[in-house]
Amino acid sequence: MQLYISTTALTVAVLTSLLALYSVIKARRSQVKLMQSEEQLRLSLWGSGDELWDWRIDQAQLYRSSSWKVPVEESTNAADFPPNKQQIHPNDLSRVQTLLQQHLAGETEYFEATYRIKSSNNNWTWVLDRGKAVTFDAEGNATRVTGTLRNIQHLIQAEEQMQLLVRCLETISDAVMVCDHNFTILDVNPAFKKITGLSQKRVINKQFQLSLHSSDFMADIRTKLSQNDHWSGEIREQRPNGEIYYAKLTFDAVKDEQQQTSQFVAVLSDITERKRREVELNNLVNKDTLTGLPNRSVFIQQLSAIVTRDTEYAILAFDLDNFKKINDSLGHELGDNLLCKITARLSQIAPYKDALYRLGGDEFAILIQQPKSTASVESIAKDLLVLINQPFFVNKHELAISCSIGIVTYPKHGKDAQVLLRNADTAMYNAKSQGANRYLFFNDSMNQLAVKRLQIENLIRHGLKEDYFCVYYQPKLNITTGELAGMEALARFNTPKGGLISPANFIPIAEETGQIVEIGEVILRKACQDVKSWIDQGLFSGKVAVNLSSRQFSLPYLCEQIDQILAETGLASFHLELEITEGTVMQSPTLAIETMKKLRARGMHLAMDDFGTGYSSLAYLKQFPLNTLKIDKVFIDDLNTARGRNMVDTIVTIAHNLNLTVVAEGVEQAEQVEQLHKLRCEIIQGYYYSKPISGNEFKLLLQDIKQERLALAMSNSSSKS
Repeated sequence: MQLYISTTALTVAVLTSLLALYSVIKARRSQVKLMQSEEQLRLSLWGSGDELWDWRIDQAQLYRSSSWKVPVEESTNAADFPPNKQQIHPNDLSRVQTLLQQHLAGETEYFEATYRIKSSNNNWTWVLDRGKAVTFDAEGNATRVTGTLRNIQHLIQAEEQMQLLVRCLETISDAVMVCDHNFTILDVNPAFKKITGLSQKRVINKQFQLSLHSSDFMADIRTKLSQNDHWSGEIREQRPNGEIYYAKLTFDAVKDEQQQTSQFVAVLSDITERKRREVELNNLVNKDTLTGLPNRSVFIQQLSAIVTRDTEYAILAFDLDNFKKINDSLGHELGDNLLCKITARLSQIAPYKDALYRLGGDEFAILIQQPKSTASVESIAKDLLVLINQPFFVNKHELAISCSIGIVTYPKHGKDAQVLLRNADTAMYNAKSQGANRYLFFNDSMNQLAVKRLQIENLIRHGLKEDYFCVYYQPKLNITTGELAGMEALARFNTPKGGLISPANFIPIAEETGQIVEIGEVILRKACQDVKSWIDQGLFSGKVAVNLSSRQFSLPYLCEQIDQILAETGLASFHLELEITEGTVMQSPTLAIETMKKLRARGMHLAMDDFGTGYSSLAYLKQFPLNTLKIDKVFIDDLNTARGRNMVDTIVTIAHNLNLTVVAEGVEQAEQVEQLHKLRCEIIQGYYYSKPISGNEFKLLLQDIKQERLALAMSNSSSKS
């Protein structure tokens, strides 16, 4: 019995030991599994980048794992609400508290909030915080909340970049369009409607098309994109309301991961305003701003293109006769209106329509392609003269004008654009010099004259520089007393090699080029110097007459220039008489009267030269502050007829009634002197008394006159004694 009990006790003890050992082994296995599970959880959290947190509300404890490269700052206080209150950005705190309170109150199934939290490097990091209450007390209040904290800083930054990109696309002034690989429109930005006039709804899922371009144009775009993944060019398109706009269009291919084209992105930049400015600039460069005709630059380009073709052309260059007088007498505004009227008249008639150019001022050109014959060109020129001769009504004025035409043909008269135009101008100049209102074809003799004219122009320029201009004097004779009444100073051009050049050769060229202004100043200064010298020598006490050209007379500083010359030479103003042609003063009578009054106020005498050859009225003649009237040689030559004598008699009578002295020019015969004496003309000038002579010769003449006077005085003295 005892043995039995001992055996039973031993068995129980063994079993108990085995159970204990089994429990230990089982516990150890559970612990290993738990450790493995925790390791797996830790690795999972580490791999996901999330942090695990466990908030025991009832114990005021917060546990947080850290799997972040830059962990969250650890200074937490579980008694705070929420327990990481100190790390939450102040601007986000109230929102986090509200969301957490709603979950703890059972209003939401989960707690979820995005906010900024301070990391251990003292920077703010965006996080996604998610959690859930897992245990509750008897009253249903949450006692434990667990969750994860995810770093979403990179997602926020990506979202911000995306939002920035969206805002840029919404606000950019260029239109942006996304198409699939078949050019079906997937999306457009707001600027697309502003530029194209087409709304997003109207174009989405529609094929992109260009209504004003051919299908070949779009095919070319597709081809270029398939080759280069890029296309760029300018387009002209129409909005739904009919407006035309211009845009720079750019296509770029978008590739997928397999480098296959998945979409195309297009950008349209509105260049309508730039195109408008380009057109305006082109008009400024290529079109005459007054008439709207192609200008000289375009004409030269056309001529340059002509000489590269095997085609005949005729060029008619023409300008208006005496257009300057219209400008000066009636104003430049009326002159401009006249040019516009001429343009309008010619532009409506073939063959001038689309062939007319304005070269500058009142000069035009007509370009005729493949003329049938020389006779047909002449016919066009004749018709042009007739059209121009028809009166123009401008600003209540009826204007009868004419033009002079120079004609050249290509290739006969030149194979270079500049040569053709120069020869046309030469022919036009010759037509004008032959009486105007006519046309002339260019010929070689004209070219010779043009070369000679250019040579004289250059010679004048050289002569002014080298002081080749001198003064000759033609005496004036008082018919009644037979004494010297004065003299006229005349410009002479004395070259070392060629000798004296006739005034008829150089004066017209100097007038046209403007060199006459400098020549006039030289002659005036030298004449004043000579006269002052003769006065100082007791040889002369009268007046010297000096011509003023129309260009000189229109100088705004004329009076000041004469004042300076008189001051430099020391000549008193009453010894100077200025001769002004009738045509000059009638270019602008009002301004002429003003200038003449200024000159008279300085003590100078004024003479009207070439009277009777212009068109001055008696009303104006009465207003001119003149001292002398000079009768032109054309009337003196006609004194042998009754009509001529009556004409001179009328002029002398008018002059005397105006208290003017009369001087007859070009007197060459004794019979003329006798007739003029009968007609009460006081002074004559011409070859009858003396031709123009040099300054030295005139000085000798003055010395002879002085000797004669002395001899006469001595003779009278002897007879009295």
